[in-house]
Amino acid sequence: MSRAVLLGENMTLRLGDHAPDFISDSTEGTIAFHEYLGDSWGVLFSHPKDFTPVCTTELGEVARLIGEFERRHTKVLGVSVDSVTSHQDWCDDIKDVTGHSLNFPLLGDPDRIVASLYGMIHPFADSSLTVRAVVVVSPRKTVELLMNYPMNTGRNFTEILRALDSLQLTARHPVVTPANWRPGDEVLVAPAVSTADAAVRFPQGYRVVKDYLRYTPQPGL
Repeated sequence: MSRAVLLGENMTLRLGDHAPDFISDSTEGTIAFHEYLGDSWGVLFSHPKDFTPVCTTELGEVARLIGEFERRHTKVLGVSVDSVTSHQDWCDDIKDVTGHSLNFPLLGDPDRIVASLYGMIHPFADSSLTVRAVVVVSPRKTVELLMNYPMNTGRNFTEILRALDSLQLTARHPVVTPANWRPGDEVLVAPAVSTADAAVRFPQGYRVVKDYLRYTPQPGL
């Protein structure tokens, strides 16, 4: 029987919050969340229920992309209110439908402790199942991104990778990313960087569109 031990207070998560720690059973054994992440980034995402069509395609897609997450020094964990035994029984279907075997931990959360801790149950959507939530956690164990999709809409995990690229880039450099940015595109000099500092920080140069909007090549390329 699965179990989860709550190590923090139940709370409504906000960007910048300390990501609550927990211990939970999973398809890969007991997971102590913060210890498991170590110095990696983390993506914790919920699916409403095992043996359902959208969830099956999503889990297979994450399995297909796991190398992309690893390349970004990011560990992925799935969670739903189903048990670990149910997850394990479902694995064959995921491989049969998508061609990809489960290669990351799925947390069992039948008591809805992790789901409640991370705000993954929305009572007006469903009082017993999780929505399709995504939480990105930094190596400092802070919440850096929150996304919620309804049960009927599958997620675009390519977009989640793109957002992760932006989070990691802007954590390393004083830049922000514009609309529809993709890795390799120009970025924007962060507003807090003065004109004098920009000349030093961005020796590759930058172009001014407005005094508050300055494009520069992506650092590190």
